[in-house]
Amino acid sequence: MNAQFKKGVLELVVLESVRKKDMYGYELVEEVSKVIDVNEGTIYPLLKRLTNEHYFETYLRESTEGPPRKYYHLTAAGVLYRETQEQEWNEFQQRVCTFLKEQKDE
Repeated sequence: MNAQFKKGVLELVVLESVRKKDMYGYELVEEVSKVIDVNEGTIYPLLKRLTNEHYFETYLRESTEGPPRKYYHLTAAGVLYRETQEQEWNEFQQRVCTFLKEQKDE
């Protein structure tokens, strides 16, 4: 998949994944990878930025498999931001699809 396409939609996929349930970093990498091929080096800086922008809050939860894990939770501001991102994505992809269809019809 085109790297620029991935970059443009990655934030929305991350926000939507955490909207469904709180997740820790590696779990989120696995979830997002079902849609977009990403690695930890891509996800963690995005999580840090979204947390700094107050779209996520974090908390620690004990793990049976090692040290406590940092979980990400979508804040109220994050829910609104995710909704805006989804609306913008839908409008964008609809415009592109319409454009491509019109070009084929000419």
